[in-house]
Amino acid sequence: MARLALLSVSNKTGIIDLARSLVEEFDFDLISSGGTAQALKDAGLPVTKVADYTGSPEILGGRVKTLHPRIHGGILARRDVPQDITDLENNQIRPIDLVVVNLYPFEETIAKPGVTLLEAVEQIDIGGPAMLRASSKNFAHLAVLCDPAQYDEYLQELRQNNGIASLEFRQKAALKGFSHTASYDRAIAFYLAEAQQYTLSGTQLQSLRYGENPHQPATWYQTGTTPTGWAAATKLQGKELSYNNLVDLEAARRIIAEFTDTPAATIIKHTNPCGTALGSSIFEAYQKAFNADSTSAFGGIVALNRPIDAATASELTKTFLECVVAPSCDAEAQEILAKKSNVRVLTLADLSSGPKDTVKAIAGGFLVQTSDDVIADTSQWQVVTERQATDSELAELLFAWKVCKHVKSNAIVVTSDRTTIGVGAGQMNRVGSVKIALEQAGEKAKGAILASDGFFPFDDSVRTAAAAGITAIVQPGGSLRDKDSIIAANELGLLMVLTGVRHFLH
Repeated sequence: MARLALLSVSNKTGIIDLARSLVEEFDFDLISSGGTAQALKDAGLPVTKVADYTGSPEILGGRVKTLHPRIHGGILARRDVPQDITDLENNQIRPIDLVVVNLYPFEETIAKPGVTLLEAVEQIDIGGPAMLRASSKNFAHLAVLCDPAQYDEYLQELRQNNGIASLEFRQKAALKGFSHTASYDRAIAFYLAEAQQYTLSGTQLQSLRYGENPHQPATWYQTGTTPTGWAAATKLQGKELSYNNLVDLEAARRIIAEFTDTPAATIIKHTNPCGTALGSSIFEAYQKAFNADSTSAFGGIVALNRPIDAATASELTKTFLECVVAPSCDAEAQEILAKKSNVRVLTLADLSSGPKDTVKAIAGGFLVQTSDDVIADTSQWQVVTERQATDSELAELLFAWKVCKHVKSNAIVVTSDRTTIGVGAGQMNRVGSVKIALEQAGEKAKGAILASDGFFPFDDSVRTAAAAGITAIVQPGGSLRDKDSIIAANELGLLMVLTGVRHFLH
């Protein structure tokens, strides 16, 4: 008798090709439900609807389709237990050798703006998880597939093992099945619990060589069932990504996401930007970012918000870089970058989308906050000095403010011509950050502007900035002594703008 495969999938990617191979190469019979059955039928494949196989129609608007003894008996039967085989025969149940199931798109549904509780609840799959759990439990006797990425590997198993998937493969697939249902249930529980519980789950993508240091083991996990963010990136060349690479890439992505309308480039070292710039082209933006601090750029992480072209690729090969990421990379640029085979070159079409929350572990628990994704709105800014801002100054202040948001606090950023020329990051006091940023800027500080992620509790930093040639300052305000800084700015002829928003980054 032909073997039996049950196919019931929400994500139909690759299902037709898999089904055709099962039928034509390996003599499987197919049973399927709902839209999957129709898709197989439309493709000219022989398929029996679950309702016809069980003799029970789909009811409750499709809520009950596969919850039937002929389905679960065929999945859970142990082929080496005589009583199980007798039960199958007495109830005219065929053993099922393959279950291919993926679940209703619950996470995708709740991610949509304005989704209602009723709409979310209708995307809670019942039959799918039941089949996944049952078939994963009985991996000793059948295979379960819950991800289209498994289809080719399963067919290779059949081709290499006389039509039977190995026990090792079946056990690995069962683990993926249980992980899939666990992640699915966590998403539902968190949604229904709202802020009462916070669950964090992921699927292992790969073990990393080590973490921040060689003595720290590390692993990269993907959240959700559909790859997004760095899990969806394409690595065109280079060595495997490290823990530190990924941390720095995310820091670079956050900065580059601030700039969408104009070509922009940023170079990251230890999560801080050593150079960020805008340009008329991505080539110009990268050149300006590199020249902002060419010493620190050595071994850096580069993010570009435009495709890599040949001219930019040639510039990228002139120094040692760890990683480069851009929305895409043209063929000529790839050939040029290939000469630096060790540099990791990635493409990620969507560099703007990031996590909604940030999570930090502490002893005995963890902290969760919403991501700092506030969009700067200059119409809400307040000019507090006698000197008013020109349009050009306001644009420069906005650029500096956007970069400063992504520098470790205490953060000071000095810019000119939409280019960072001095960055003071992570100092224990703001005065120290000001001195570092101004010393790095040097003579270029004359006529430049300065951004601070936090307010100035004293006027000393304002006076230091003016002495170096700074002409305008943007800062959040909010100090009890804001007036001291404003008085100093007026005395020295500076422009000062308060944003009303603080961007500490710890």
